[in-house]
Amino acid sequence: MPCLWDTVDLMDLKEGMNRSGVSEPTAGWCENGTEEVAAPGKLALGIGADNVVALLAFALIFALGVLGNSVVIAVLARRRPGAPRGTTNIFILNLSVADLSYLLFCVPFQATVYVLPTWVLGAFLCKFTHYFFTVSMLVSIFTLSAMSVDRYVAIVHSRRCSGVRVARHAVRAIAVIWTLSLAMAAPVAHYQNIIEHDGNATYCWELWPSARDRKIYVVCTFVFGYVLPLLLICFCYASVLNHLHKKLKNMSKKSEASKRKTAQTVLVVVVVFCLSWLPHHIVHLWVEFGSFPLNQASFMFRVIAHCLAYSNSSVNPIIYAFLSENFRKAYKQVFKCQSNRGSPSNDVKGVRSKAETPPITNCTSV
Repeated sequence: MPCLWDTVDLMDLKEGMNRSGVSEPTAGWCENGTEEVAAPGKLALGIGADNVVALLAFALIFALGVLGNSVVIAVLARRRPGAPRGTTNIFILNLSVADLSYLLFCVPFQATVYVLPTWVLGAFLCKFTHYFFTVSMLVSIFTLSAMSVDRYVAIVHSRRCSGVRVARHAVRAIAVIWTLSLAMAAPVAHYQNIIEHDGNATYCWELWPSARDRKIYVVCTFVFGYVLPLLLICFCYASVLNHLHKKLKNMSKKSEASKRKTAQTVLVVVVVFCLSWLPHHIVHLWVEFGSFPLNQASFMFRVIAHCLAYSNSSVNPIIYAFLSENFRKAYKQVFKCQSNRGSPSNDVKGVRSKAETPPITNCTSV
């Protein structure tokens, strides 16, 4: 699926601009939407004020996301020798790796379109950044689905979960998730190409054989990469809530609190993901099946949708810090160890053991 400014192909763009009174597709509209359509006043280097705001938002998202996900990876990747690794922690680790890769490989390159009038990074990065944009989105939603199923098994079928919720099964699930995501995003890499305009201006566009093929892909991505995973997640959490309500009297307060806290953390991550990516899908469906206006308001809506999609890769570490006491302790220990590398790390091992080792009684892992 293309990034938000690439959702209209060349013919659609020309037709839309003719309706809007714009003469031809230029770098301004194709790449950032500010040159031809009611653009605000220009600042230094010819960059519009809205573009500056978008760049600052991207910079903040990038800085917080890289730092936060790096810390999460450091916390989860370190464990006491011989200690089992919880399945939920494995899924969280995979989610953080996907988010960090997304921030490193997509954000810096995509941000250039808010500064430069044309695409100057070559054909490979044109294909790769848009391809990995879609891959990361799919890996995230599929991982969240797996985490929800994991919570469902751990809570609803806790007596039989010991043989199912093991590290090797989680690793296999992650391998399937990445394979499926890479395959589903392949059309983006195939149809994303460099095109030339006026002889020397190059743009990164997604050019499909026909509008029908593009519509089919957009709908399939929306259904299989958003709607169906959400339905699965809703089923899992409805079952979890129903089970917890029925078993409330028979559970110890400590066991109940542990299960509720873990389920709450995963649920918040899922809800934030859904809200972050919903505007992105609205834009794509609007472009394909509606009459997407070519004006300053629509450009700002696309920028907001773009920022929300990127911000999702930065907020998960913050959610873990707010909702998980074990993560808060582990965060502190990681920073403490960085400032005292020569000191013993027994405290860190204790926190890791607590955060990663699943209690035998209820099969939870966070």
